Amino acid sequence: MYKRLWGMALALTMTAAVPAQAQGIAGAYLAARSAGMASDYKAAADYFTRALARDPSNPKLLESTVVMQLSLGQIPRAIPIARKMESDGLQSQVARMVLIGEDVTAGRFDALLERVKAQQGVGPLVDGLLNAWALMGAGNVSDSLKAFDAVAKERGLSAFAMYHKAMALASVGDFEGADKIFSDSSDGPMQVGRRGALARIEVLSQLERGKDALELLDQMFGRDFDPAIQAMRARLEAGETLPFTLVHDARDGVAEVFYSVAEALNTEAGPEYTLLYTRMVEYLRPDHADAILLSASLLDTLERYELATVAYKSVPPESPSYFAAELGRADSLRRADRSEAAIEVLEQLARSHGSFPVVWVSLGDLRRQLKDFKQAAQAYDKALALYDAPDHSQWFLYYARAISFERLGEWTKAEPDFRMALQLNPGQPSVLNYLGYSLVEQNQKLDEALSLIEQAVEAEPNSGYIVDSLGWALYRLGRYDEAIGHMERAAELMPVDPVVNDHLGDVLWAVGRIREAEFQWHRALSFAKYDTGSGEVDPDRIRRKLATGLDAVLAEEGAPPLKVAHD
Repeated sequence: MYKRLWGMALALTMTAAVPAQAQGIAGAYLAARSAGMASDYKAAADYFTRALARDPSNPKLLESTVVMQLSLGQIPRAIPIARKMESDGLQSQVARMVLIGEDVTAGRFDALLERVKAQQGVGPLVDGLLNAWALMGAGNVSDSLKAFDAVAKERGLSAFAMYHKAMALASVGDFEGADKIFSDSSDGPMQVGRRGALARIEVLSQLERGKDALELLDQMFGRDFDPAIQAMRARLEAGETLPFTLVHDARDGVAEVFYSVAEALNTEAGPEYTLLYTRMVEYLRPDHADAILLSASLLDTLERYELATVAYKSVPPESPSYFAAELGRADSLRRADRSEAAIEVLEQLARSHGSFPVVWVSLGDLRRQLKDFKQAAQAYDKALALYDAPDHSQWFLYYARAISFERLGEWTKAEPDFRMALQLNPGQPSVLNYLGYSLVEQNQKLDEALSLIEQAVEAEPNSGYIVDSLGWALYRLGRYDEAIGHMERAAELMPVDPVVNDHLGDVLWAVGRIREAEFQWHRALSFAKYDTGSGEVDPDRIRRKLATGLDAVLAEEGAPPLKVAHD
């Protein structure tokens, strides 16, 4: 169905779309195009607007300005331009989207019906559903339901149309009719996404079938640590009747059409394309939190973190989606290199929603990335304390806490956590590798360490980090000839990693390939400035090895000498 949606959905095409050529606007036009290609919508909208002021009838500038304003969510600014395009006879589907939004917000459903009839809508699929919802908005309920049925007869679109028909029925209080659509299907109960599942739960509750609603909630979401789901469960368990919130009227229904298409396009089209649909949803229904979250996610993908942060922040604290929005906002701030602001958001969320493990996990992960391992471990402690008993889903928590302890030099705390992570997720390559490598570095249980790393390599043979660990373990065991092949392979997989090149140098020295060892140490030193901050590269130690040789450095450190003597 979704591929059909993609084929039938909006194509941003224009007739006579000729680049701006007027004297004096070339700079603004080129700057606008450059900003647009970088998804810098604000700058692009500003530059296109400047160019348009000099050439107000240029089709390309008109189209581009509407697209940028829509991408920003500034539909009111796009409306006058879209009107001009229509009055100029320009055929632009994106402009028609904007004008449809204007008609719907003004309650002009008769005008929308005329648009669809004149084939001045968005596209075949969207127009069929718009027509049905416009009939509903105009008060023609019977004709509206027939229109949904007509869309459902198109190949591959039955579930899509029936979902909207169920929403329409529920919006006018026909919950029995809505439930019949949800439950009566030749393939069993209609398979729908999160919003459809929530809608059906609310419909069942309205029908005084609270037990069935609770069973469906558990079936669809399990014991989800989501405040919205938990609040819904608590109300159902208390015997309350849930209100129907998904769609209240025809305006909400049109918003739901654009959101449904956006969800489908999200896996088929580019983020900048899908964003046009989610922005329309936000305009039609500002409280549509799912659309806001999707817009923010798309902006994150486009690396427009400042716009994503603004989108996330627009979800109010009283919204059930506030929790998810704040988690998203913290992540956007982190991606924008505003880690302190991200920590502030998460700490505030911990104060308001501290009973949800994901808050503490997110805070721990961010602290760990900032190398604040002590506070990271404390955050992971709080997350684990919220679970009744360990289960598979917690393996990463134990793994992350183990890393934090290991980085703090608290091996007696780290090792049990590594082993618990393996117990919960046996054979997990990253855990096998980290535990094995750490044992090698601790010079403990080297035979077991080698076995762990060999298992990791078998699972991930093309991971440079893991192959490096195997070579290093063999080196620490004094099996230099066996180590060399693995270290060379690791260097092939990660040619500019300073740790791998440093390790390869040590192994080459151990087998007597002195000049090659020095070459690798030089490489390691040149790459050290690009190290991600692992803390495993010591440039001064590499310089000492280049000056005096590995044997002398080991002697200075009081480490056991190599098993092979060098001239």
